[in-house]
Amino acid sequence: MKTGFFSIAVILLLQRAASQPHRHAHQHEKRDVVVVTEVAYTTMDVEDVIVYVDTHGKPIETTTVQHSQAIPTQPPAPPPNPYSNPRPHAPKPHAPSPQSQQSQPQSSHPPPPPPPPPPPPASTPPASHPTPSTPKPATPPPPPSPSPPSSPPAPAPKHSSPPAHTPTGNAPSNPTPPNAPSSNGPGFRSGVSYSPYNADNTCKSTSQVADDFGMINGYSVVRLYGTDCNQVANVLAAVKGKGISLFLGIFDLTQIQSECKTIIDAVKGDWSQINTVSVGNELINNGGASVGQVTAAIGQVRSTLQAAGYNGPVVTVDTMVAMKANPDLCHASDYCAINCHAFFDGNVAADGAGPFVLDWAQQVSKAAGGKTVVITETGWPTQGDTNNKAVPSKENQDAAIASIKKAFGQNAILYSAFNDLWKKDSAATHNAEKFWGILGNAPS
Repeated sequence: MKTGFFSIAVILLLQRAASQPHRHAHQHEKRDVVVVTEVAYTTMDVEDVIVYVDTHGKPIETTTVQHSQAIPTQPPAPPPNPYSNPRPHAPKPHAPSPQSQQSQPQSSHPPPPPPPPPPPPASTPPASHPTPSTPKPATPPPPPSPSPPSSPPAPAPKHSSPPAHTPTGNAPSNPTPPNAPSSNGPGFRSGVSYSPYNADNTCKSTSQVADDFGMINGYSVVRLYGTDCNQVANVLAAVKGKGISLFLGIFDLTQIQSECKTIIDAVKGDWSQINTVSVGNELINNGGASVGQVTAAIGQVRSTLQAAGYNGPVVTVDTMVAMKANPDLCHASDYCAINCHAFFDGNVAADGAGPFVLDWAQQVSKAAGGKTVVITETGWPTQGDTNNKAVPSKENQDAAIASIKKAFGQNAILYSAFNDLWKKDSAATHNAEKFWGILGNAPS
C-alpha cells in the first residue's frame, strides 16, 4: 500500500517536470497593430519511468510506460500586415458653405488628413476589442468676412426709374476738406434728377414735361434713368435754350441695342447736349446683374454710341458701398458714378450730409486708384419715418442740400426735382421713397 502511494507520487513529479512550459517569449517586429501568433501542436510518444520502492524508500523495481504529450513546434512566420504602411489619403477639398459662395473667403488652413484605418481582426478572438482612437476635430475655418451693407430695393416700378436707396455707412468725425475737382470728370456745376411719370404710372406727355421744366432752373445737368415714355426727345425739347445738358440712362441691359437706338434717334446727330450716358442703375446693389455683365454692357454701349458720333463719358451707376467693393465698375467706366444718401445711414443728421457724402466719394476714389468720383444721387426726404438721427422734413432737406453743396462745388446730382408719387413706400425705405422732391409735387 505504501509502495503504491510512493509510486503515484513519483509519477506525478515526473509528469510535472516533463510538461513544464518553456520560458522564452516569441520575438516579433514591432508593428502598428497587435499580431497574435498561431501555435501549432503535434503529438509524440515519450516514456515515463516508474520506480517502485519499499517502506524504507529503497528502489525495488523500475519500469517504463508510454504516454502522449503535446509539445510546440516551430511557429509559422506571421502574415504580412497590410496596414503597417498604409497608402496616404488625399484630403477632400474644403467645400464652402452656400453662404460663402460669393462673400466668404475659404479658409487658408488645409483640412487634417483622415485617421488611419482600423487594424484587421485577429485570427483568434482577443480578450477585449481595442477601442479605435478618435481623430482630432478639424480646425474650423475663420468666420466669414462681413459683407458691405447694401440697400434694400424698392418694389419694382413699371417704368425705368431708380429703386429705393438704403445704403449705409458712418460719417467721419473729422471729414477731410473738399479736394479740387478733377479735370477729367464730366465738369457740370450742379444737377438734379427727373422722372417723367404721373402718379398713376402713366407716361407724361410732351406738354407735361415742358410744364415741369418751366420750374426746373439753376441746374446745368438733369439726370434721366431710361428711354421709355419718349423722355429723351421730350426733355431735350424742354431744356432747349436753358443751358441744361442731359445725363442719360440705359436702364435694361437686355435692351441695349433698342435703348441706344432710341437715344441716337432722339439726338439726331447733335450730341452737344449729352453730358454722360449711364448703363444700369444700382444693378450690383440689387442683384440685377453681375459685375462682368455690367462691364461688358458698358463696352457694348460705348462702341454703339461712338459709332453714332458720341464721344462723351459712358459709366455705370451704383451705390457707394457696391462701387467701393467692386472697383472694376469704376475701371470700366469713364469715372466712378455713385448714389450716396446720408439719410439711410441713420447715424447722420441732415447738416452732416455733405461730409458724409464727401467721405464716401474719397473712399471710392481710393479703392479705384484715384479715379474721379461723381455723385449721381444725393438728397434728403421731406416726409416719412424717422431713421434714428435722420429726420425727414422740409427744413432738414434744406439743411442737407446746403451741406452737400458746400462739400461739392460741382459733380453732384441732387435727388430729385419733384416727388415721385408713382412709387410705393415701405418700411424698408422708411415710408419716404415718394418724398424727395426739392420742388415738391410736379405742376403737371
